[in-house]
Amino acid sequence: MKGLPKIKNIGLLMIYVMAVYIFFPDNAYGMHIMEGFLPFNWAAFWWIAMIPFVIAGVRSIKKTLALHPNLKMLLGMAGAFAFVLSALKIPSVTGSCSHPTGVGLGAILFGPAAMTVLGMIVLIFQALLLAHGGITTLGANTFSMGIVGPFVSYGVYKGLKKLGAPQWLSIFTAASLGNLMTYVTTSIQLGLAFPAASGGVSAAILKFMGIFAVTQVPLAISEGLLTVMVFNILMVYSQKDLQVLTAFTGKAVSSIKRGVKA
Repeated sequence: MKGLPKIKNIGLLMIYVMAVYIFFPDNAYGMHIMEGFLPFNWAAFWWIAMIPFVIAGVRSIKKTLALHPNLKMLLGMAGAFAFVLSALKIPSVTGSCSHPTGVGLGAILFGPAAMTVLGMIVLIFQALLLAHGGITTLGANTFSMGIVGPFVSYGVYKGLKKLGAPQWLSIFTAASLGNLMTYVTTSIQLGLAFPAASGGVSAAILKFMGIFAVTQVPLAISEGLLTVMVFNILMVYSQKDLQVLTAFTGKAVSSIKRGVKA
């Protein structure tokens, strides 16, 4: 049957998710930077820093969907991918955790600005429904996972493609580094808010980064591999949708609509 391979591939993804839960068990400490953990001034700062990127992301999504409404399903899948992966959490530093982010997929497909909006929506749902993260820390969590992560992933992917790197290597590296830079950013946020008694901000940042690295490096590699696998599935079953996306054509969406060949 035509739909059977899709069901099998979705099953593989579910097995992966269950395996992560088994080997990295969930517990009450696991979350993004938790509600009320940041001082008010830093929580407000990251909220303000987030807003321009969210506005740009809303415009990007509106433009893409106005030209190609059929991409709504793929856009929703990119958001769901980020939601599922970022909900897998490993307690790492007091008030925070390590987990995959899933933002590289959406950033490569729809651009980093669009992924900022998806990342923020994912974080809102997790804060309200799963008690992961929080509303006061939404700005900080969105900045690290929804802004820095996607922009790094997108930049790395585009850079490697221009250098002639294979598609799989470009995707793997982009997703992995996007994950790692999310946690570098989180370390900076925590270090700025809670300087070390000896060494100040820089010592605190290095301390947080060192603790995160134990769990985050293998997670980043795993996320890179999973993202490559998902892209391979999309290239088989969503070829028409991918043909209108910048990541695979090198052309703007509007150019493809006018019939310009990639």
